[in-house]
Amino acid sequence: MGVMRIGHINLRVLDMAAALDHYQGVLGLIKTHEDDAGNVYLKGWDEWDKYSVMLTPSDRAGMNHIAYKVEADADLDVLKGRIQDYGVAVDDVPAGTLTACGRAIRFNMPSGHEMFLYAEKEFVGKSVGTTNPEPWPDGLKGIGAHWLDHALLMCELNPEAGINKVAETTDFLMKTMDFHLAEQVMVGPDGDIQAATWLFRTSTPHDIALVGGPKMGLHHCAFFLDEWNDVLKAADVMAKNKVKMDVTPQRHGITRGYTIYFFDPSGNRNETFAGLGYLAQPDMPPITWTEDNLWRGIFYHTGEEAGAFTSVYT
Repeated sequence: MGVMRIGHINLRVLDMAAALDHYQGVLGLIKTHEDDAGNVYLKGWDEWDKYSVMLTPSDRAGMNHIAYKVEADADLDVLKGRIQDYGVAVDDVPAGTLTACGRAIRFNMPSGHEMFLYAEKEFVGKSVGTTNPEPWPDGLKGIGAHWLDHALLMCELNPEAGINKVAETTDFLMKTMDFHLAEQVMVGPDGDIQAATWLFRTSTPHDIALVGGPKMGLHHCAFFLDEWNDVLKAADVMAKNKVKMDVTPQRHGITRGYTIYFFDPSGNRNETFAGLGYLAQPDMPPITWTEDNLWRGIFYHTGEEAGAFTSVYT
């Protein structure tokens, strides 16, 4: 019962043609639909629902909303009650409001980010099918990303003013939707300020992450690759296409994943994330990183701060 996985992310883009060159030609996503408002919908080759990325034309970059898929339609009513009991207002959303989706619920998390929960989305199938499938499809473009893996959201953190939206939103996700805490960063003189969290509903280290900053926003959305060699090839693809890379191939201490951070033409940060990292399970004790090892946790190889990695986001 409850939330299964990330369903899709709705990104704002400044130039749709340039965005499609990036998300199709570099990331290798597949366009499945375009609506009358100019929104474009894409999916990874190993995804079966109609889309996981929705691109919306805009005059500013960033995220409009994030959506998670629940197991059954009846779960929406249960979760609506739990969210309302927590003190967060919830709207019922008729079928079709989210393109190709059934009814949904909509609310703003304590961080301010808009989230939808839904149970039904139009099925289109994997590119390799489900009968005697090959391990990958022919004709993949660019990186050939498998699926949308997770998103990291920036939440307002100002301990001097008593504001910690990371801790508030983490508590909200755990108590209302049964997310589990995989890892956390604790900072401050007494090490008691929860400055970042990685939470999961599946068996991977994170299906959503929250990091503190001066204001709310989107830090990145991540796309899954198999392993380290795929990450190295992805860097080559990005270099060939003159993609602006934020962080070249690295390993995370937190989550243990292999990573590259880079930007779409609008300035939205993307990530390629490879490797399972570890098996996340509800009874796994949370991993804690202390402030003195923060950058070793983020970039394990160097342990050094990387430019404006935590201060530049949309």
